[in-house]
Amino acid sequence: MNLIDTHSHLFLEEFADDLPLVIDRARIAGVSHIFMPNIDSTTLSAMQSVCATYEGYCFPMVGLHPTSVNGDYLKELALVERELLHSFTEYVAIGEIGMDLYWDRSFLNEQLVVLDTQIRWALETDLPVVIHCREAFEFITGILEPYKNTSLRGIFHSFAGTVDEAKRLLEFQNFFIGINGIITFKNSHLSEVVHDIPLQRIVLETDSPYLAPVPHRGRRNESSYVKDVLIKVAEIYQESPEEVGEQTSKNALKVFGMLK
Repeated sequence: MNLIDTHSHLFLEEFADDLPLVIDRARIAGVSHIFMPNIDSTTLSAMQSVCATYEGYCFPMVGLHPTSVNGDYLKELALVERELLHSFTEYVAIGEIGMDLYWDRSFLNEQLVVLDTQIRWALETDLPVVIHCREAFEFITGILEPYKNTSLRGIFHSFAGTVDEAKRLLEFQNFFIGINGIITFKNSHLSEVVHDIPLQRIVLETDSPYLAPVPHRGRRNESSYVKDVLIKVAEIYQESPEEVGEQTSKNALKVFGMLK
């Protein structure tokens, strides 16, 4: 089985006690690459350490997560900029970035500035972006619209939207849609939506330690569970898991510039 987890936070404290076992289970499940988006300055060192320990298997990104945008956002952005200036060859993407207005809209304008700034850096460094969107679809697509005909590429992470939203995202030709455990949830409408998305535009993810798929729902998520996402996606497309694994892995390597 050929599998790639395009979004996993294995550097968080939830994995402090058993990370080697988590990595072993991912390998056994057929996961060949794990891509790790950063959150903010408090997680950068831990992410770098995990990716150094599992070099060639875990791949780091750098970026400022929208829920970490606050009154100190300029200081946080400066750290991202410094990493891109001095160490950008170590990173495979700028992420995760985006907007999140679910809990708090106090820093809406700052989130817009931070997102646009990091998108411009992605173009300057020729790195893909990994975009987080929660209750902010119109804002994010509005920010992205001027870049539609540029070389900007990336992933719309943890997609859980409507058919119309999926169609709008597919207009961004160099972007892929990230599907995770949400698609296995009993109350999710995502199966009907994904059916209308070309498999060539899908990548798989876990968002570990969050959003564990059925039959692990309610527990800590981990990268090996991307196989449960794969099985559900294969069922929707009525393709073999091997074929879906092969295509989604090819998609992932393409967006991260690693397709040989």
